[in-house]
Amino acid sequence: MDLIPGLPNDLALECLIRLPIDQFSKAASVCKTWNGEIMLPEFRKRRTTSGLARPVLSMVQAMVATVKKPQGDTTLSSTQIYRLSISDPENGCWYDLPPIPELIDGLPKFCRIVGVGSDLLVIGGCDPVTWRVMDCVFIYNFISGTWRRGADMPGQQRLFFGCGSDSDQVILVAGGHDDEKNALKSVLLYDVVKDEWVAMPDMVMQRDECKVVFHEGKFHVIGGYPTLAQGHFEKNAEVFDFATWQWSLEDDFLSVNNSPHTCTEGDDGRLYMCQDGDVVVKEHATWQKLARLPAQISNVAYLTACQGKLILVGNAELSEELHSVYALDMNEKPRVWTKVETPDEYSGHVQFGCYLEI
Repeated sequence: MDLIPGLPNDLALECLIRLPIDQFSKAASVCKTWNGEIMLPEFRKRRTTSGLARPVLSMVQAMVATVKKPQGDTTLSSTQIYRLSISDPENGCWYDLPPIPELIDGLPKFCRIVGVGSDLLVIGGCDPVTWRVMDCVFIYNFISGTWRRGADMPGQQRLFFGCGSDSDQVILVAGGHDDEKNALKSVLLYDVVKDEWVAMPDMVMQRDECKVVFHEGKFHVIGGYPTLAQGHFEKNAEVFDFATWQWSLEDDFLSVNNSPHTCTEGDDGRLYMCQDGDVVVKEHATWQKLARLPAQISNVAYLTACQGKLILVGNAELSEELHSVYALDMNEKPRVWTKVETPDEYSGHVQFGCYLEI
């Protein structure tokens, strides 16, 4: 059956892969033939190889409320209700994902989000009302525009764990702490396609509040701290080799004992992070200064790489709730931060973020 009557299928497919991201679900509902084509993994790959993949920046972000002061002035303030906000930083488009049907009170506190293929996963966290630790996995597919429930995360309670993906099929959940605040060294691997969890070998060290990055074809679990060193971050990292099914320890992976939560891999395969007022890049084994943070930013909530740019989300002071977004074009010299225009309703506090290309 022809994808579009009167057109060769190759030409019709060229039309379909040019659809905007938010139109995929509508197109998939037109007919079974379109649905079958759009849902194939090859559809996303063809968009990517054709240079049509669009950046998708997703954030666990607080809703914003308007507060009226006695003197009649109004201000904006973050609420304690979190949702998933979506941005295409290239065209300035912002919107909310549909809420998870099972979570009518907002996203779990301190949940983690991670992108795999055309899916966005919401993992763990605390119930926003009861503060009960959750092991739930919810998966949003950008092609179908629907949520589905994944297999629950197995094992003991786990909060503030590291979470990262290979962007294709699997995610890694590492470390965090249990219900008695004991840092963990256990690791889980989740296959999104198979909807299966696998227990992996324990890491060498306990790692609470660690960062997971898929770098140079391997999962890296960076920094974090053990139970007896609450808040005192390690500089080392552990790297998992799938060939030997073992972890190896890399001492002094970071240059300072700071939180690694901003560490991210760039389009060029190098690692970037924010450190002491600068963005730094790892050149072989050494971290080098790349650029100062924007003068208006002192607390960085999230950093990612996006089609030749670094995207930064943060605020001016720790006490201020409203966040701003800045972009740094890596191809420009001198490199200058540009503020990304953001609607007021998307200036709420950001807990976590992830980046996909679809």
